[in-house]
Amino acid sequence: IYKMMLTFVMSGFQRVTGFVLYFGIVLLAWWLIAAASGPNAYANFEWFIGSWIGRLVLFGYTWAFIHHILGGIRHLIWDVGRGFEPAEREFLALATIVGSVSLTLVVWVIGYLAMGGPR
Repeated sequence: IYKMMLTFVMSGFQRVTGFVLYFGIVLLAWWLIAAASGPNAYANFEWFIGSWIGRLVLFGYTWAFIHHILGGIRHLIWDVGRGFEPAEREFLALATIVGSVSLTLVVWVIGYLAMGGPR
């Protein structure tokens, strides 16, 4: 009777990305506290963020942030009474996925180029 729909999956992703963003604030707090605590504390933060696991965490956080924003825009479209037809719902869900992945890659490429490439 029930069929797994993309909009159902996207509803779950919206909740998961909200959860990730909630705990991602710890990273922001760590960065600010490290900056205020002096060069040694900031060097520790930079070491972690510069490691492959730190960059993976930042990449995932960037994707979660962008995905959550696009999901919010999708809900805003629904709040104004648009996009409820089955084809429109599927299009908006797919656009959220494709848009979040694409925009995350664009942000990281621009950031990478702005930093001067590989260090």
